[in-house]
Order: sequence, then C-alpha cells, then structure tokens
Amino acid sequence: MFHLALRMLMGDRAKYIMLVGGLTFAALLMTQQNAVFQGLLSWTTSHLRNMRASIWVVEAHVDYANETKPLRDTDVNRVRSVKGVDFAVPMYQGILKAKAADGSDKQIMLIGLHGATLFGRPPQMLAGSLQHLRLPNTVIIDELGVQRLSAGRKSPVKIGDTFEINDREARIVGICRTERHFFGYPYVFSSYDQALQYAPRQRKMLSLILAEPKPGVTPAEVAKNIAAETGLKAYTSEEFAKVTVAYIWKNTGIPMSFMTTIILGFIVGIAVSGQTFFSFVLENLRHLGALKAMGASTWMLARMLLLQAFTVGTIGYGIGVGLAALFGFAVLPVGQPPFLLEASSMIKTAVAIVIMCCFSAALGIRKVAKLEPAIVFRG
Repeated sequence: MFHLALRMLMGDRAKYIMLVGGLTFAALLMTQQNAVFQGLLSWTTSHLRNMRASIWVVEAHVDYANETKPLRDTDVNRVRSVKGVDFAVPMYQGILKAKAADGSDKQIMLIGLHGATLFGRPPQMLAGSLQHLRLPNTVIIDELGVQRLSAGRKSPVKIGDTFEINDREARIVGICRTERHFFGYPYVFSSYDQALQYAPRQRKMLSLILAEPKPGVTPAEVAKNIAAETGLKAYTSEEFAKVTVAYIWKNTGIPMSFMTTIILGFIVGIAVSGQTFFSFVLENLRHLGALKAMGASTWMLARMLLLQAFTVGTIGYGIGVGLAALFGFAVLPVGQPPFLLEASSMIKTAVAIVIMCCFSAALGIRKVAKLEPAIVFRG
C-alpha cells in the first residue's frame, strides 16, 4: 500500500514538482534568513572574541560591547586592588579616520593594547611580529584593513608601508586575522600609549579595562566583586555577549525584519503545500474510494497520505537546506552578508517543515475520513 501511495504521488508530476518546489522554497528562505541573522548577531559580539579577555570592565552606563564611554585613569588601579583580580590592564578603543593611498579617509577601529603585556592581542597573526608594536608609530592591521587602505594602489599594502591616522604616521609591522566588526570597521592595533597619540585629546582617554581572575577564582565571582567595590560595570565575556545580543533584540529593528521574512516563508510554505496537496487528494478521490471499497481502513489511507506528505517534505527540506548551505559557501570568500548556519537553524527549519506536512496531510485525511466508498461507482 505504501508503494502504491508513492506511485500515486510521483505519477502526478505537476503536483509532485509543485509540492517539492514550494517546500524547497520555504526551507531555503527560512534557513538562509535564519543563518544570515545568526551571522549578524555573531558580528555584534566579535569584539569580545577578537580581544579574548575573561573580564571586561566598562563605565557604569555602557549597555553593550560596541559602546564606549571613557573611564578615569585611576580606575585601573582600583580594579587591580579588588580581591580575586590577578591583573588588569587599560585598553583604548575608538573609531578614527585613516588616510588610504588614494587620499580618501577610511574609518578604522583603533585598539590600544597595554604595552608591557599586549593583553587583548589579535587572535591570529598572518605576517609580522606582535612584539614590534612596542616600537614608535607602529600598528598591526587586519585583512579588511589591508583591503580598505590599499585603495588607489596597484598592490595591497604590506609590512613596512605607512599611512596616516589623524595626520600622524603609522607604520605597518604586522597583518592579522580578526572576526568582522558589527559596524564593518577594520581593526588596527597599536600600543596603548601610541593609541593615545593617534586619538583626539580629551579629558578622559581610557576606554575599558581588561582583567583576569586569580587561579581558583571564577571570572563571575571577580566581576561581581569589581562591580560592588568600584561602581563600574564588570562582565565576564559570556555575560557581555548576552547583554549585547539582548540590547540588539530590544533596541533595533534587525530581529523583527528577519523574523518577518522567516514567518512569511513559513506562511507561503503552508499555503502552497496545503493547497497543492489538497488538490492532489481531490484528484485522486476515486482511487482512494476504490481502496476503501476493497477494505482499506481510514487509518490505512491516512498513513498513505502522511507518507506522501512527509516524502515531499523530506525532499524539499533536503534541497532547501542544501541550497542555503551553497549560498553560505558562495558568500564566504566575500564575507557579506554574514552567514552562520548552525544545527539549531536546521532543526528549526525541520520542525517548520514537519508542521507544514502535518497540516497538508490533515486536510487530505479530513477529506478521506468523510469519503464514501460508493463514490467509485458513481458516474
């Protein structure tokens, strides 16, 4: 009987292709949009992974990782004196203008690392030496920085080349790989003292403090102690990531725009699959009536319809997710749009496809349950 059900399904090529096509489109749209959304959210917290500190200490009114409000220089020693802190270092971060080879201004994310420890260093060096940051007027740029600062040149900038940051010379001593910043700024690393020379002068220059706990003490405990004793905000890396993502959900329209597209994909999938499958059942009522007249139970016919629905659902899901993955591979070299295809995204799409299949099968089962076997004898 199940073999017969599949032959009935695939015998009607037009309906079969339409069902698979509708579910493929729905699976592709939901998976691709969810993956792009997850990729975009990962950009919002890339700042934390590029510096890799256990504890982040920021000004009391900072709400998320990409926001900067200056601290007092004395706050570094206040944090160092807190129980459980192994060490704490100052860091500068700010958006400055750099001059490319063609004379155009490019915005960069300047990171000033503690000169003695270079704590918060870039995650992966591709060329050059990190130690050279201790030399005057030296910087390390990421791959995006190489691309942006090479505008107007026949060949990309390289180690030894110079450019200007706020009309001050910066000599490239290294190239690194970082995760993309949420706002698309290339990362430029320098020493903390050098960063203060590049940055416009203001009364308070310290952006944030990176700290590490002593052995045997958890970062969460130390962060709690810092917040209690200094009045500053102190987060573990995981906590700061959660706060940042929560801020994006609450204060931007990004999640709603993606959710709207995903919901539309779900609605389109239900509408197309439900209507097409119901039309398929109507066209095969005589055959189903004949089976019922020969003794097939309603439950047997229902299982046949469920098999047909889940067959096209499985095929559509596989093709849709596969196309979404191919899209991800296609945009990976470009880096835009962000794409992060997680197992959770594929599971959510699978659940949505199961709901569509159940809905489509339910429409057909309802019709079959009311079917009179005598229909096969009517003219």
